[in-house]
Amino acid sequence: MRKYLTLAVALLMAGSSVAQDDIKLPAPNKDVKMTLMDALQQRTSVREYSDKAVDDATLSQVLWAACGINRPESKKITAASAINAQDILVYVVRAEGAWLFMPETNVLHKVCDKDLRDDVAGFQKFAATAPVSLVLVSDKAKFGNRSRGSDQLAAMDSGYVSENIYLVCTALGLGTVARATMNHEVLSRELGLTDQQVPLLNHPIGWLK
Repeated sequence: MRKYLTLAVALLMAGSSVAQDDIKLPAPNKDVKMTLMDALQQRTSVREYSDKAVDDATLSQVLWAACGINRPESKKITAASAINAQDILVYVVRAEGAWLFMPETNVLHKVCDKDLRDDVAGFQKFAATAPVSLVLVSDKAKFGNRSRGSDQLAAMDSGYVSENIYLVCTALGLGTVARATMNHEVLSRELGLTDQQVPLLNHPIGWLK
């Protein structure tokens, strides 16, 4: 009896630990003063970042702009998506680990306890200095029987999300740059990706120096 009680307590504690690993983000503040035209005028690629942390409220704004739900009744998102596949998964990489962004609940689901920023940076070490990086992964399984053209569709969709990230970072006073360089093998393993889930782009993000 004591053995089963100990096992039950251990399972309960494990479940509690997993729950604590998930992060419920604040609702994104959409009251941003910069106009779209100003953001387009000022958009630029930034490769130097302050070491100041990007807080969860700001991160929530960035992720919502990237591919958050903007039409809850139809579960459609801020980024265009070929055949509405919504194949782009956004992973948040910080010193404390890595999380998968869940747009419908505005939750970060933890998938790794390691600091993967060096693997996101690859040989371009400046990227590892950013406090947060977003990794854009295409889940090609979402294209169904259109697998023959999935590479092109995935590239298109990652570009839409990438540009949204650029524009929201500009509007919020953050710096970022779109990059294809990264350690694909390590990231695929540590993020728990399937054979159909392919890292395409990443965005180091930080406050301007």
